[in-house]
Amino acid sequence: MYFVLILGNTLSVLKKLAGETVIYGVPSIIGRFLNWWLTPLYAWMFLPDEFGILSNILAYVAFLQVVLTYGMETSYFRFAGRSEHPEKVFSTTMFSLGVTSLLFIVIIFGFSKNISSWISYEGHRNYIIWMGITVALDALSAIPFAKLRLESRPVRFAILKTVNIALSIALNLFWILLCPKILLSNPHSIIRYIYNPNIGIGYAFLSYLVASAVTLLLFLPDLGLKKSNFDGHLLKKMLKYGWPILVIGIAGMVNLNIDKILLPKLLVNSVNPIFELGVYSASGKLAILMALFIQAFRFSFEPFLFSHYKNEDSKKVYAVIMKYFVILGLIIFLGVMFNMDILKFFIGSTQSGYHEGIKVVPWLLMGNLFLGIFYTQSLWYKLTDQTYFGARFAIIGAAITIVLNILFIPRFGYMACGYAFFTASLIMTVISYFVGQKYFPVKYDLKQIGMYLIIALILYEISKILVFDHKILQVGFNTILFIVFFMVIWIKEKSDLKGLFNFRRKRIEE
Repeated sequence: MYFVLILGNTLSVLKKLAGETVIYGVPSIIGRFLNWWLTPLYAWMFLPDEFGILSNILAYVAFLQVVLTYGMETSYFRFAGRSEHPEKVFSTTMFSLGVTSLLFIVIIFGFSKNISSWISYEGHRNYIIWMGITVALDALSAIPFAKLRLESRPVRFAILKTVNIALSIALNLFWILLCPKILLSNPHSIIRYIYNPNIGIGYAFLSYLVASAVTLLLFLPDLGLKKSNFDGHLLKKMLKYGWPILVIGIAGMVNLNIDKILLPKLLVNSVNPIFELGVYSASGKLAILMALFIQAFRFSFEPFLFSHYKNEDSKKVYAVIMKYFVILGLIIFLGVMFNMDILKFFIGSTQSGYHEGIKVVPWLLMGNLFLGIFYTQSLWYKLTDQTYFGARFAIIGAAITIVLNILFIPRFGYMACGYAFFTASLIMTVISYFVGQKYFPVKYDLKQIGMYLIIALILYEISKILVFDHKILQVGFNTILFIVFFMVIWIKEKSDLKGLFNFRRKRIEE
């Protein structure tokens, strides 16, 4: 009877987590998915080396976003979730981020020319200024978004996220697609006053800036900041808790984005390194489904983590979550690879040159999966307030990524980026698991997880070996392999899955 109650509680919690994952993740999933659809727009409207410029600058932006929030989002969850005065934690956090963001904007304006020269974009100082302001505005919006998550206000969270995403995409389409067509048919249109063809790919950056500014303005009614709520002593404790998160974030960005910075600098024998970066970045967009899944999961898992850690069956719940996380990740991996003959046309035609980079996609997918496992595992050092362990693991991963990229990019090109990302993610996951079992032991079902991983890889290899001349036959065969994987899952997890879907109905009947 006790086991049944525990199983029932576990399934109930899983349903709640799944629901929050959908609510908090849908806007980001839809947004990034729609942004994915901008990839063919960029590919058709701009040359690959211009797409490479976009990827390169956004890689720098990813680092700056982590630096400008310096772990305060996680610190806010930690202190506001346990405080009797969460409004004081919110105000203190916002004041701190406000000062640092303003200082960053001043630095960007003062040194934009030097920065643009340093990253080899001397003629695009405006790109640097626009993205610098955007990063600062996003840093200020991070904590209001976190507050909505902590207060379980998913509807407003979803609305504001959707506004940000929709406006960014709409402006991209307006400036990059619509304006050139209007001017072509009517050169004297009013559009000539708001559109300059020389800005080119820069309109992508300008779209992000406008969207971020509007989002922050929409948050103003929610802020309610009071100077009296600022607590310097609390800020010191938050910074002490958050600095390892900053290190983890920077190291994480190394794993995810340093390749886009190093690739054009290390391809010394390439005629056009930025072109190679454009091919690699576009191909990497095909791995977006795994990244979207992980992002949506993390949105709900972190607040869920802190609110349920005191439950006596929490470790059992964490173990079950991990198993199904891996199962869903493997489904995404197979779904993308089995349908690659269709998905590849979203990054241009066969003659465009982009399809050459498809060979790196499975490495990026599996690297993202193991990175997601690492994030899910990270519960132990967050719950035990030993975040410095996370910093150590992330630094190890970053070091592996940097070393492997430096050693092998000159020889293997962008394939080295995929190898390095996968290797670093795998090693981080393994180290975190063994250390975590010492401080916060969780009995993960490694046997089942390993079995699903091996079966998925075997099915993928079969699809590579048995290649058909006709694409329809290939898609049909891959679909059969996909169904086989689902059948294995159903056979092994049938009882739990039936309980997951029927638990609420059974409780009503009782």
